[in-house]
Amino acid sequence: MLVTFREYVILTLLLLLTQNSRIDCGRSSSEISLFTSVSLSAPRRPFESMAQARVATTTSLNDTMTAKTNGSMPTLGENSWEEFSIDVPWGTVTGKWWGSRNRQPILALHGWQDNCGSFDRLCPLLPADVSVLAIDLPGHGHSSHYPQGMQYFIFWDGICLIRRIVRKYNWKDVTLLGHSLGGALTFMYAASFPNEVCKLINIDIAGPTVRGVTRMAEGTGKALDKFLDYETLPQSKQPCYSYEEMIKLVLDAYDGSVDDESVRVLMRRGMKPNHGGYLFSRDLRLKVSLLGLFTKEQTLAYARQIRCKVLNIRGVPGMKFEMPEFYAEVIATLKQHAEHVVYVEVPGTHHLHLVTPERVAPHINQFLLNK
Repeated sequence: MLVTFREYVILTLLLLLTQNSRIDCGRSSSEISLFTSVSLSAPRRPFESMAQARVATTTSLNDTMTAKTNGSMPTLGENSWEEFSIDVPWGTVTGKWWGSRNRQPILALHGWQDNCGSFDRLCPLLPADVSVLAIDLPGHGHSSHYPQGMQYFIFWDGICLIRRIVRKYNWKDVTLLGHSLGGALTFMYAASFPNEVCKLINIDIAGPTVRGVTRMAEGTGKALDKFLDYETLPQSKQPCYSYEEMIKLVLDAYDGSVDDESVRVLMRRGMKPNHGGYLFSRDLRLKVSLLGLFTKEQTLAYARQIRCKVLNIRGVPGMKFEMPEFYAEVIATLKQHAEHVVYVEVPGTHHLHLVTPERVAPHINQFLLNK
C-alpha cells in the first residue's frame, strides 16, 4: 500500500508519542497487572555482568531547573487517591494509593515520625499513567503500633516490610521512592535485592544515617531506658494540645524544614482526637532511634550492592548531617556500581518534596520517562 508523505509524518509522530508514553521499566502500563508476576522491564543482565556497564550523571545546582517534562503531560491530580491497608501480623499497615490499582505502583516511604501525607503535594504532579503506593510505616500515621514489649529497629523493620509487601503482591522490577528515613530503607532494600529493583528515587538522603561507634556505644544505655519509659507511659499522661497548638508545636520542632501549610498536610494523619484536644498518632517509642544504626563501612558495603538506576535529589541546604562529606562518598560509590546514577541538587529544605514539590517533580518525571 502506498503512503503519502503527510501520512508518513503522522504515523512517525504517533509512533514517537507511543514510545515516549512508556514510563515504566520497559513495558507500557497496559501490559502489566498488579496481581501478576509479569516482569515490568526487559530482561535484566545478571548481577555479575552488570559491573562493566555503569553510567553516572551529575547535575549541579545551576542545572537543577533544566530538567523538564512535557508541559501538557497529564498528571495524577489531587483527588486520584484512595485509602489502602494491608494486614500484617501485628495489625495493619495503611497508606494512600495514587492512580490506578491496575498497575504495579511505585512504592513510596516517608521519613522518621512523618507519615504518607509527606507525598500529598508531590504525587499530584507525577505522570497520570503511573501509580504510587505511599504507606504509613509501622507506628506512624494510621498504621498499627507494635505490641508492648517490641522495639522499633526502624531500618531493619522497614526493609522487611517492603519485602512483605512485594512478596504479597508478587511484584517484579520494583520502583522505590523514599524521603529521609524512607530513602534509607529503599536504599537498603535495593542493596539487599539488587536484581529485583528497577529504579531507586531518594530525596535528601544518600543511605542510612551513620554514627560513630563511640557515640553508639555511649548512647545505648540511655536509649534503652528511654524506650522503657515511653513503653509504660499511659495515654492519660501524654500531653494533649488544641489543633493550633499542635500545628505550632510541630512547626517549631521541624526548625524551618516545613511551613505552616505543609504541617497541616502532615497532621491530617499525624494527630488523633483525645478529650477535646489532640495527641500525636505516632508511637512514642519511635523517638528512640539510636538502636540499629549503621557505621560508614556498613553503608558503603551496601552501596556497592546496588545495581538499579538511581535518582538522588539533594536539598540545598536540606538536612544537616553529622558527617556531611559522607553523602558525596555514598553517591560516588553508587556511580561505580549502579547501572545509572543521576544526582541533582535542588534549592529547598529537608522536606523540599512537601514544601516545594514543583521543584522536585520535574526531575522525577524525567527520570521515570527515561529508559
